[in-house]
Amino acid sequence: MYARTTITIVLLLACCAAPAIAATKYIDSSPVLSAAITATNEFTPGQDATISIIVQNSGINAFKFVNSGTIERDDLPNTAKLVTVWLSPGTAPITVKTDPQMVGDIKGAGTVKVTIAARISNNATAGKYDLPLHIQYKYLDQSVQEASDTMQFLYKTVNQTVPLMITIKPQVKIEVLEATPETLNVGTEGYLYLRIRNSGSENGKKATVKIIRNGASPVIPTDNSVFVGDFPSGGIITCRYKVAISSNAERQTYPVDVEVTYENGEGAIITSAPSTIGIPVGGKTGFVVVSVPAQVTAGTRAVIAVDYRNAGDTTVYNAQARISAVDPFMSSDNTAYLSDLKPGESATARFDISVNSAAMQKEYALDSEVRYRDALGNSQISDTVKVNVQVGARSGSDNPLTNPLVVFLIVAVIIGAGYYVLVMRKKK
Repeated sequence: MYARTTITIVLLLACCAAPAIAATKYIDSSPVLSAAITATNEFTPGQDATISIIVQNSGINAFKFVNSGTIERDDLPNTAKLVTVWLSPGTAPITVKTDPQMVGDIKGAGTVKVTIAARISNNATAGKYDLPLHIQYKYLDQSVQEASDTMQFLYKTVNQTVPLMITIKPQVKIEVLEATPETLNVGTEGYLYLRIRNSGSENGKKATVKIIRNGASPVIPTDNSVFVGDFPSGGIITCRYKVAISSNAERQTYPVDVEVTYENGEGAIITSAPSTIGIPVGGKTGFVVVSVPAQVTAGTRAVIAVDYRNAGDTTVYNAQARISAVDPFMSSDNTAYLSDLKPGESATARFDISVNSAAMQKEYALDSEVRYRDALGNSQISDTVKVNVQVGARSGSDNPLTNPLVVFLIVAVIIGAGYYVLVMRKKK
């Protein structure tokens, strides 16, 4: 009797547990999401930062049942579905550049990696900051079996915020208090004096301050590094640099970048974020002829005087003018010394030229140039300067047949020759 009862109960239990007529059911389960920054969470002011984040689902299914006559579920309740994440700056001095990202589903014990681009403010204060990471997802909250072949799934939406801590390290920060150019003009070299303060919270050691060409700026450093040694927070230094200005520049202000490389308190070599400043550049050194056109006569040789004026913004040194004599002109002395000329000053050049007798009566424009040295002793040549020369006809007094003295001499020669001939005939 008891044996039969026991066998019957075992068979009934076996039938209930058969896979063909049973389904799995989970109770008291949901996703549990957390996040953490991987790699480094330390950044410096002015840095373009890449923040790598791991989002993990640690949710488990607490209770599992196998029920006869229950339809199997497609989703597990501990799966976070349609996960979207985005980062906010909160009170941190950063700018987040990455938009919200959809990362798909995260199963229980699963992880997903998210990379977010950000920019640390140049004026960021050293310290620790919390960045809010926002996570939005859905999960299977309930399933209601309305019939033997129908199941209704009810999902719940969750909005979660996880604080992520970053550290902004102290750094030397450049603040240019004064930028003074010296003889910086288009097409020449000069000096740039910078007065710089360390407005950061880091004390720099073995510091070197550099100036760097900004893109295609015509301001080109030729001596760009100055070693200043210790550069404490709040300290002020003065640096001098040699700078060249491209010949295709204009008279205006151009950018140049300034940065400092130093050893920080941990012994690491750090290069600060660059600071861009504007440098005023003077106009190109040039010369103009301020004298009236020289007057010469065809078929003669003459010394012409030409007045040159320094029309630039800076003093030129050891200036020499040179004229190019072309047909119908020739010159045996085509170079003249002008000496030093300050802006607006003039000097006179004298050139010895000859004019072909067949030259047309008109005004000619001869090319000339001025060679000089700039403030740094570099040899420079100006653009072409036109010298106007007026060629005129020879006057009547220049004709020997109209000169009384010449006529008298010719007549005397003729009379003398006639007398000689007459005397010789009488002797015969």
